[in-house]
Amino acid sequence: MTALGQTRSSSKPGPRRRLWKGVLASTLMAVPVCGALAGQDQLVADTSVQGPSLTFDWPAVQIGIASYEEGPTGVTVFRFPKRVSAAVDVRGGSPGTVNTDMLRLGYDGQFMDAIVLSGGSTPGEEAITSIMGALMDAGTHSGAWDALPTSAGAIIYDYRDHRLSDIYPDKRLALAALNAVRPGAFPLGAQGAGRAASQGSLFDCAAHSGQGGAFRQIGEIKVAAFTVVNALGVVTDRNGRIVRCHRDPAWGDVTMTSDLLARFPTHAQGASNGPTNHTTISLVVTNERMSFASLQRLAVQTHSSMGRGLQPFSTSEDGDTLFAVSTQEVAANETALPLESLNIVAGEAMWDAILSSVPDEPGFNPQPGIALGPDDLKAFVGRYRFGPNAVVDFSIVDGRPALRLIGQTYLDLGPKPVALTPFSASEFYVEGRYRTRISFTMGPDGVANAATINPGRWAMHGARASD
Repeated sequence: MTALGQTRSSSKPGPRRRLWKGVLASTLMAVPVCGALAGQDQLVADTSVQGPSLTFDWPAVQIGIASYEEGPTGVTVFRFPKRVSAAVDVRGGSPGTVNTDMLRLGYDGQFMDAIVLSGGSTPGEEAITSIMGALMDAGTHSGAWDALPTSAGAIIYDYRDHRLSDIYPDKRLALAALNAVRPGAFPLGAQGAGRAASQGSLFDCAAHSGQGGAFRQIGEIKVAAFTVVNALGVVTDRNGRIVRCHRDPAWGDVTMTSDLLARFPTHAQGASNGPTNHTTISLVVTNERMSFASLQRLAVQTHSSMGRGLQPFSTSEDGDTLFAVSTQEVAANETALPLESLNIVAGEAMWDAILSSVPDEPGFNPQPGIALGPDDLKAFVGRYRFGPNAVVDFSIVDGRPALRLIGQTYLDLGPKPVALTPFSASEFYVEGRYRTRISFTMGPDGVANAATINPGRWAMHGARASD
């Protein structure tokens, strides 16, 4: 194997070769280093389960998750040891997918090894493609046309207004999730690909969501529904109520999603010129033997049914994708479900999966009455870097502590200073819709050297920037 820019020949390079080497060298110097070389190589893949899980008995379905908590962001891998048949339904205005064209060609055979759901938007597609290389490296597959490793998948956008860093699920994270697969257990809420997902941003809810799952068994027939909810619309329960939302006080006592939609502004909305920041990606799995045509109908009907649990659904600002796969374990006989019955069961399971995607959020009830003077506040004044494109500036404005975010927006924070209220000697919050919190770590000199926004499950950490 030769090094980049070297040749196997010992003869002197000719003019064209010298020219090419010069162009290559200048190009490499001009292109910024990305991926692990840009800083992700020091990140530790976390494959632990940090919350509830859905459990079920199905050896043919193996699931693994991994996250970079520094994001936070993650990936979820569905591994099928005996391969599955697959179909897909893609809708909405901004899908991000890998290998979905293959699933539209009508193959009945079992050729899919894995379905991968990932955070990180388009850079997160690396996690999907990496699974195929990993299976080849493991020796379970080969270059023979009927033994090539095959995975498909989709990504969600989980950067701006979700988190402050630009970390994405990469090859190392995908391999960690693949190595952690186990049958019959699916972590729920803010885990895996749903680590930094949110829902309800159409109404400025900015409520955390995540990944959800549900399982049904009728006789021999098994149906499992999985989803990562990162929707423009709001999660809605079976009685039509808003499940979770950072409410606008102007709403009054509105609790029904239909009432919220009826009051939505009718003025023209600006159209997006490119990828958007909302996507719900889903998977339905059955063991009933199905043709491609039947799998496609399962995908379409289950996907359509999700418009009940997410309202509105598949908008121009969403990039929704649903995969439907069959392990082909149970033959079509008197014990099998008719197609329409199977589709209805899957649709009901998917609604339950949507509802289970919403994680528990601890309440925040700060005690009033904490007072910090100008001398106390000076210890926090300065800038704190949370990522290459996110700097938080703490200042004193009219005698009060204030915070602004340089480079992007996040919940209550933006380019203009917002007032903070202290609730301890080193903790503050914004008395706004999202009650964004910031806490500080003090150095030996009594000056803050690090900060954490929203301590807890969705914590983001930043270090004081040098002056």
